[in-house]
Amino acid sequence: MYKILSKTVLNPTVTKMDIYAPLVAKKAAAGQFIILRVSNNGERIPLTIADTNCQTGAVTIIFQLAGATTIMLNQKEAGQYICDFVGPLGKPTQLKHINKACIVGGGVGCAIAYPIAKELHRQGKTVHTIAGFRSKELVILENEFQKVSDLLITMTDDGSYGKKGLVTNALQQLIDDGNTYDEVITIGPLIMMKFVCDLTKKYSIKTTVSMNSIMIDGTGMCGCCRLTVDGKMKFACVDGPDFDGHAIDFNEAIQRSRIYINQENKCKENCNLLKKGTNNNG
Repeated sequence: MYKILSKTVLNPTVTKMDIYAPLVAKKAAAGQFIILRVSNNGERIPLTIADTNCQTGAVTIIFQLAGATTIMLNQKEAGQYICDFVGPLGKPTQLKHINKACIVGGGVGCAIAYPIAKELHRQGKTVHTIAGFRSKELVILENEFQKVSDLLITMTDDGSYGKKGLVTNALQQLIDDGNTYDEVITIGPLIMMKFVCDLTKKYSIKTTVSMNSIMIDGTGMCGCCRLTVDGKMKFACVDGPDFDGHAIDFNEAIQRSRIYINQENKCKENCNLLKKGTNNNG
């Protein structure tokens, strides 16, 4: 059992938790993830490691209330426990060759982008960050990004905060302004990453994406997270989650991400935690 040390609501749909997992905290690197189960009968879900604290043994996870399991997890409070917390999994993001990077995060994908920006900043590299959200109330981690970014641009679809527009609008402007980047690292919705990669490909800018594929075991055995990369089959859990964005078959990845949408919606609707009066203090 793994104790929840703290819980913070970042916005109406996104929650941050610190989980006591000292062995994971000791070994984790930027770009890696964990797989957790809330209860013995629960499903396994992957979540990116947003931060660690080796002194307290805390591993920070940030998750969006998207389905039954994340809703169940969100019912937990500080001081309670979750069943399993396995990691770190996946390959760390490769950063040593980068001197100047543009980090492009979208929505809850900013939780994955933050530890990468933080590590680049720790190494003394130049970090430009573009963080995109649908609206002001969904903005997360702004203060954290400001501390680790030489330049931070916040975009909202509706213009309710920061600049109005898409992350690609901001990236295009930075390129037009004469910025050159060793690498663009983009994390967020698949369609967002696809359009970022379409843009950077025109300028031959190396671009890395973090793929949030459907995943079960996290060891490459189940095959659910398979992707087509440069015409070859890869597994996001063991070969990634980082890949060359210009080699990803995004159309296939987007189609595969929607395979279980009907089942996911049904599970969410039937989740007894959504019923009034249900309590989950396990």
